[in-house]
Amino acid sequence: MVEVLEVTESGDVQAHQTSGQEVTPPDPVEPVPNEHVADLAPPIDIGRLNLFRWILTGLKASVGKRIEIGRAIPSPVQLFLLVIFPFAVQTLLARLEIPGTAVFNRPAWAYPLFGTMSLVFLIWAFLVPNSSPQKHPGPVAAWLGLWTVAALPIGLVATMLIALTARGVFPAWWSDSSWFGWIFYGAFWAWTSVVVWRVTACFTRSSNIAFGLVLGAMLLQGLGTWQFSSRPWRMDYSEQVGNRHESLTLTQEVFEDQQTLLSKALDGLAPRLAGRVNVYAIVFAPYSQEVFLRESTMVANTLEDRFGAKDHVVQLVNRPAATTSIAWATNKNLKASIEAAARRMDVQEDVLVIYLTSHGGSDFRLATSHWPLEVDELTPALLRKMLDDAGVQNRVIAISACYSGGWVAPLASDTSLIMTASDASHTSYGCGAKSRLTYFGQSIFEEQLRKTYSFEDAFAAAVPIIKQRELDAKKTDGFSNPQIAVGRDIRPVLKRLEQERGRMP
Repeated sequence: MVEVLEVTESGDVQAHQTSGQEVTPPDPVEPVPNEHVADLAPPIDIGRLNLFRWILTGLKASVGKRIEIGRAIPSPVQLFLLVIFPFAVQTLLARLEIPGTAVFNRPAWAYPLFGTMSLVFLIWAFLVPNSSPQKHPGPVAAWLGLWTVAALPIGLVATMLIALTARGVFPAWWSDSSWFGWIFYGAFWAWTSVVVWRVTACFTRSSNIAFGLVLGAMLLQGLGTWQFSSRPWRMDYSEQVGNRHESLTLTQEVFEDQQTLLSKALDGLAPRLAGRVNVYAIVFAPYSQEVFLRESTMVANTLEDRFGAKDHVVQLVNRPAATTSIAWATNKNLKASIEAAARRMDVQEDVLVIYLTSHGGSDFRLATSHWPLEVDELTPALLRKMLDDAGVQNRVIAISACYSGGWVAPLASDTSLIMTASDASHTSYGCGAKSRLTYFGQSIFEEQLRKTYSFEDAFAAAVPIIKQRELDAKKTDGFSNPQIAVGRDIRPVLKRLEQERGRMP
C-alpha cells in the first residue's frame, strides 16, 4: 500500500492509502465548437430487409397488423420496386373495369401516384426533426415503400367491385348520389385512414402528428380524386363510330358566334302558357358524330309538334357542321339552359324534358368529342345537381347511350321519369357512322310518341321493337334491355299532360 498525502482547499492535509499502481491523471478535454458537433455525431444505424419482407410487412399493415422493421430503410432499388409494382398492378387490373374494348387513358394513369407522392413533402416535414444534425431521407423512404404496398389491397378491392358492377353482378350503387355509394366510399375512406395511421405511427411517437398526417393524407386523396376523376382505362368508341369524323376549327369568330348563339337560344325561350301543363326541353348531344345531330333534331321536332313545346326547346350539339347554327353541348351550357328554362316555366306544375344522346361507358359517363375543344364528360350526379339547384320538380329524362341504365338510380326521384336505352351492363345500338338514328331514339321518339302522348306507353311499345331490331342486326353482346323508372308524383302530372294534349285539335 502507498500512502498519498492530499492538501485540501482549506489547507488541511489528508492521507489516503492506495495500491501500488501509479495513477495518471486524464488529459484535459478542450471544448468543441458548436459548429463541429454534427461532424462528431455517430453514424446512423441503417438496417436492411429483403424485398419480400418489405412487401409482407406492407400487406400486413393493410389489415391493421403491427409493423416491425426497426430502423431499416429500403435500398434505392427496393424503393423503386415497392412504389412502381403496386401502381403497375392496379393499372393493369383496372382494365377489368371496362367490359368491352378499351383504350389507355394517359391523363389519368398517374392518379394513384399523385396521392402518394404528394404526401412525401408532408412526411418529410414531420418525421425528420429539423434539429437533427444528420437529416436524411431514410424514414421517408421506408414510409413511402410501406404505404404504397399497404394501399394495394384497398385499390384491388375497389377495382374488383367496379368491374363486377360493370358486368351487372352488382347493382349500380357506385354513384355519388346513391346512399349505398356513400356507405362504400365512407368504408374505403375509413380503411385508408387506418392504414395511413398505422404506417405513420411507426415513424413518430406523437399521436397528434400521426393524426395530422392522416388528415392531410385524406385531404390530398380527395384532391387527387377531384383532379384525376377518370380511371386509367376508358371505353374505346372507335368500333361504334366506324370512321374518323371531321374536326372543329377554332377561331376568335367561332367563340364569339357561340356566345351569341347560346344567348339567342336562351333568350328565345318563350314564357309559359297559362292554364295548362307546359313542356320545356333541352336536347344534349356532346359527341361530334352525325347520328347524334340528326337524333337531337328529331327529338326537338317531336317535342315541339306533339307536346306544344314550340319555342320551349334548347338544342345543344357538338358537331363541326353545326357550329355556326347551334350552341355547343358543354356542361356549362347545359347548366345555363336548365336555369333559363326554370326561370320561364312553373317549376311546380310544368315538365322539363332532358334528352341526352351520345356514346356511354361502363363508368356511366356521357362521352364527349369536339376536338380540339376539350369538353368535360357529363355524369348523372352532375346532372342531378343542376336540376336540384334550378329547383325543377317534374322531370322526364331520357338517355340514349350504352350502359345508360347506370343513370337510373342517381337520377330517380318521386317527381322524375327516367328512360334509358340500355341497362347498366349492356350496350345500346344504332350509334354507328352509318346509322340514321339510335334504336332507342327512333323507336320511342320518332315512332311511338307520334301515336301517343304517354311516355310510359311509348316506352312499353318500343322495347319489343328495339329487341327485334337488335336481333335482326345480330347484336353480339346481348339485348340492351332498356330501363324505365317512374316516380309516384310525376304520374299525375304526365297524365294531365296526356289528357290536355289529347283534347288539342
